[in-house]
Amino acid sequence: MSEVPEATGDERVDAVLAGLGDLAGRPVGEHVAVFDEAFSGLEAALGAVDGQINGQINGQVNGQVDGQVDSRTGEQ
Repeated sequence: MSEVPEATGDERVDAVLAGLGDLAGRPVGEHVAVFDEAFSGLEAALGAVDGQINGQINGQVNGQVDGQVDSRTGEQ
């Protein structure tokens, strides 16, 4: 991979892609380690997004969407 893809808008993903951009200049024997590192970085980024989404869903289920008052309790 000699050119880095366009920015994704997510700094974590962009950092992983930038690391893959260096792949062409590395010996083939190092490629597996680079891919393993990229996989771990992407997995961590997805896990962080998943945690944010789950937190938002749990808040909505409990009637606690940001800035809204819970009609059952009157609490924010």
